[in-house]
This record gives sequence, C-alpha cells and structure tokens, in this order.
Amino acid sequence: LFMWTMVPIFKIFSDPLVAGRILSVVSGFMTMVGIFMLALKIFNPRTAFLSAFIYTIVPYTLFFDRLALVDSMLCAFTIWAIYFAIWLVQLPRLDKSMILGFLLGGALLVKTPAIFNLLVLPITGLGYKIKKNQRKTFLKLLLYWAFSTVIAFGIYNLLKLGPNFQMLSSRNSDYIFSLSELSGRPLDPFIPHLRDMKEWFAKLVTFPAWFFIVVGIIATFLRRYKFGIALLLWALVPMLIQTALLKTFTARYQLPSVVILLIFAGVGFDLLLNFGKRYSKLILGALLLLTSVVPLWTDYLLVTKPENADLPRNERRGYLEDWTAGYNFKQIAQFLIDQKKNGPVVVGTEGFFGTLPDGLQIYLDKAEIPIIGSGATISAQIREAAKNNNTYFVANSARVGNNLKDVKLIMKFEKPKPLVPSYKEDAIVVYQVLPE
Repeated sequence: LFMWTMVPIFKIFSDPLVAGRILSVVSGFMTMVGIFMLALKIFNPRTAFLSAFIYTIVPYTLFFDRLALVDSMLCAFTIWAIYFAIWLVQLPRLDKSMILGFLLGGALLVKTPAIFNLLVLPITGLGYKIKKNQRKTFLKLLLYWAFSTVIAFGIYNLLKLGPNFQMLSSRNSDYIFSLSELSGRPLDPFIPHLRDMKEWFAKLVTFPAWFFIVVGIIATFLRRYKFGIALLLWALVPMLIQTALLKTFTARYQLPSVVILLIFAGVGFDLLLNFGKRYSKLILGALLLLTSVVPLWTDYLLVTKPENADLPRNERRGYLEDWTAGYNFKQIAQFLIDQKKNGPVVVGTEGFFGTLPDGLQIYLDKAEIPIIGSGATISAQIREAAKNNNTYFVANSARVGNNLKDVKLIMKFEKPKPLVPSYKEDAIVVYQVLPE
C-alpha cells in the first residue's frame, strides 16, 4: 500500500526519493494525530498533548519518519486501529467494526507483521465493563471482532491479484526461526535481541522518554486503567514475539510498539508535571528542559549531520556506512544521462537488487540507459557492452577493492568513517569501463 500510495505523489515531486520520504512524513503526522486521539480517549487532554509532543521530538520516530520505508505507514494504521478497537469495546456498533476492519486490512496491505494487530485485538476486551443482563452486548462485541477480521483478511486477499503472492509466506523462513530451530536454545536469539533493544532505547528513545515510559506504566497499573493495560499489552506482545523469533532484528521492526509506549511517556510526564507544580517551579522547568534538550540535540544532528549522531551500532552501519547505504545516486544518474550526448550509455552495478542497482534505477527509469547487475567484479556482459558503448560501473569500494582492471575512476563519494575499527571504510565509486 505504501508503494501504491506513492504513485500519485510522483506527480508533485519529480525526485522519487523525496516522494517516498514525504509519504513517510505524512504517515508520521497521521500517527501523531492518532496518538493524541488515543491518549485523549484513555487518559486526559494534557496526557494526549504530551504524548504527541514526545512522539514528535523522540529521535526514534524522527529517524524513521524521514525515510522512504513502509514502517511509518504501518504505525499510522496500527494506532488508528487501536483507537477504533477501544471505541468498539466502549460502544459496540457495526460502523465502528467496519472502520476497524478497513484499518486492520490496510495495515496488512502495508506489511505482513500487521498480523499482530489481529492477534492482540481481543486484549482490548480488558476494558469491557461487565454488567448484569448484558450477555447479548458482549456476544455482539465478539461478532463485531469477527466481522472486522473478515474485512481485514478480505482486503489482504487483494494482494492475490498481483504476482508472487506466494512469496509473502515462502520467505518467512528467511526472517523467522522455526520452533525446531529454537529447540534446545529458547533464549537465543531472545537475549542477544534484548541487548540490541537496550541500545535502541538508550540512543533513539533517549533516557528522559524511557524514564517517563516506566513511570507511566507504573501509574497505569496503580490507577487500574484497564484500557491502558490493554494498550501496554498491544505494544509488548508483538515486541516479545519478534524478539524471540526474528533472525534479522532491526530497530524499525519495533517501531509500532515503541510508538505505543510513547503514550505511557505522556502519562509519566503528566504525573511528574503535577508533582513539579505542587512543589517547585524549578522542578517543573528542569523536567521540561531534561525532556527536550537531550532528544532535540540528537534530532538536530540527524537532520544536519547524521554521521555525527549517536546512532545504535547496527543502524549506523546499515544506513550510513555499509553497502546498504547509497550516496549521490541522483548526481551519478545525471552524469550518465549527460554522457548520452556522446553516444549510447550502459551502466553496470555491483549487485543485482537492493541499493544497487535499484537506488540508481529510480533515477534512470525513463533515461533508456540499460543497467546490468554484476558481482564484485565486472562481468563478461559488461565488458562486451564496453566495446560499442560508453560503459560505466557503479560499486561500493569496500566490496570491489582494487581488483578491477581496465577501468578509470570517474567519481568517488566517501561514506562516514566506521566507528568499529575492524570495518572497512567504504565509498560509492563510479568507474568508466575501458574496452579491452
């Protein structure tokens, strides 16, 4: 759904990367509004405002709401699905059940981990007020949940109209450990993944927000907010399942759960603000300062100099340092288009899918410049093309090394220096392939 929604945005923004990132920004805005409305429904107006405020400044959400990734849209659908799920429990009605089904189905069209929303949907029943002679009302609620689920899976089956639908399930083994693989080692990868999460929370959620989350969770239990407890479980159940089963574990996979937890940060912040008002304006000012300065400084670095931001190790490596990070593709594409004035152009890339060649392809889609995927060496097909065409090879320097022959270096774009000494420094390099 993220890709489908991006199509009309291309009519506004010619740069496809900007179009994708704008869609993430819009999704993030919808998430912020959803957080406000959800916190307002469960808690109070000030908690709603503080939750939305914390969501806006926390580096975790700022980082991913600026990238052309589907996870921000998944968050938006998840937050609004929770809102209507709670509203449905408070006042069971068919229209709310239908809207909930569309939201759950939309989330499934975005990304298959949205199945967790269906798994934890009955948890909202914790907030159901049991009254005498209202068994029919609870039965009606069960029927509405079932109706929402049918709508959600009906929408999900729209994907069958496209090719390779079977790959959604066949590739699960690439990302998820089976129970047989975990036999004899139930805490691996659970414990290593917990260590990863500890770093994510420390650097991307930041200590002030994490402290408020803990205070908010404690307050929710002490005050017996049933919907608050249901909300907490909606965050923790998917988080723990993914922590226990995923092979590949990155911060963005936990984004929906983290976004939900930020509502509890609003609860904790509200509680401490009341304490500060009661005892000292100095405490109140210190709370506001502590909450804002730490995450805003990280935000500033992410926006201006992301290489200087204190990112978790794997996130820094994947998004900034490693072969997955692409730099100056728009500039490289324009160079290749300009070279067409001197004759036909062919470009080879180190890689068959992913950042290369796809990061380059988005700018050459209409340029009629063939792109040939290759390994860490220049393939025979690219060499053959060099006999009759202006041929170039785009690669990551750390992967191709100095082993390329009969080439001329045209461009080089350095990536940030790795913080881990054992990692090689990398760059995006553009070579002209010379005829043999």
